[in-house]
Amino acid sequence: MSNSLIIATRESRLALWQAEHVRALLQQRLGATVTLLGMTTRGDQILDRTLSKVGGKGLFVKELETALEEGRAHLAVHSLKDVPMVLPEGFTLAAILEREDPRDAFVSNQYDDLAALPQGARVGTSSLRRVVQLRALRPDLRIEPLRGNLDTRLRKLDEGQFDAIVLAAAGLKRLGLAQRIRSVFDEQQMIPAAGQGALGIEVRSDNAALIAQLAGFIDRPTWLATIAERAVSRALGGSCSMPLAAHATWAGGEMHLDVLIGEDVAEGARAPLRAQLQAAVADEAQAEALGTQAAQALQQQGAAGYLGAAH
Repeated sequence: MSNSLIIATRESRLALWQAEHVRALLQQRLGATVTLLGMTTRGDQILDRTLSKVGGKGLFVKELETALEEGRAHLAVHSLKDVPMVLPEGFTLAAILEREDPRDAFVSNQYDDLAALPQGARVGTSSLRRVVQLRALRPDLRIEPLRGNLDTRLRKLDEGQFDAIVLAAAGLKRLGLAQRIRSVFDEQQMIPAAGQGALGIEVRSDNAALIAQLAGFIDRPTWLATIAERAVSRALGGSCSMPLAAHATWAGGEMHLDVLIGEDVAEGARAPLRAQLQAAVADEAQAEALGTQAAQALQQQGAAGYLGAAH
């Protein structure tokens, strides 16, 4: 493997922090010379519509994958929750790093938590997963779409466009903005997205030497947990237009997997379906199997009807 590496990254402040973090690890552990290739993706450019309406989370990774395909970069660093559950042929996730706080954060300049919001308060979020869980918790609130990078979302809150917004705690903490968090949602109250808080390193699947080098960067508990989480979505035919949550934790040597699916309709939405499974998980196959079983548990409750509403 060449001792000179190029990382393809989005140019948002958070994406650049993530790429710099991986660059420092590569330099420290491999002694590599690492440069960044900053790119603007379609997901960054289209801010007037929700992701589910314009092609899903793959909009954030397509340009980066093109750079890998053309040899302009060797690896791409992603927030794992932004990575489609099925990668295009020719690409693979070579490593997933140790997870930061996976929870959702309640951010407001006036109110301490969701319960403190007055009736009819405006809450901003870009995520269908958050929308259905917020509606279940507080059906009286006005949940409104919020797009843009982290700084843009915080600015819209500060301008008074929202009474509160919900963001991933990990991004705020990574950018030194933890003080903006008024409270965090318990993982049972607001189940996180598959892969939330974890960073994934994507490479071309034919780059065997780099894949071997990056194997040492895998955080095994996070790797197995996110395999289970992502398997839920794959088993259900997951896309950005599906309000789906999946979060795995470890307790006493067992993996506990919480999953939820909601209905993406503004009026008359049924209550989200939930399931929790646990099993001893020691390898990738067992993690994948637990995720598949969780998807089946949702199917048995009637998830097919919810999936139909999402398309």
